[in-house]
Amino acid sequence: MSDGHPQLVLYSKPGCHLCDEMKHVLDRVRARTPFTLRVIDISMDPDLLARYGLEIPVLEIDGRKVAKYRISEKELEDTLARRRVRST
Repeated sequence: MSDGHPQLVLYSKPGCHLCDEMKHVLDRVRARTPFTLRVIDISMDPDLLARYGLEIPVLEIDGRKVAKYRISEKELEDTLARRRVRST
């Protein structure tokens, strides 16, 4: 975390409507709260596909799984706020 912002990783794959929904939530929250987002296409990696399979989307913050399938803007903002409190 060189910039001090939370590092979010979204495990996703093409054609996943829940993944698209979560990406929209992330985009809306990122407009208000800075974080770094990396989207990983599990369909390109057999190990990730076996690991996550039908559980996508999966969201990690700073290496910790915080959501799968869905997360609301409020849930994400609350999770990010708790992370900021712990890191200060």
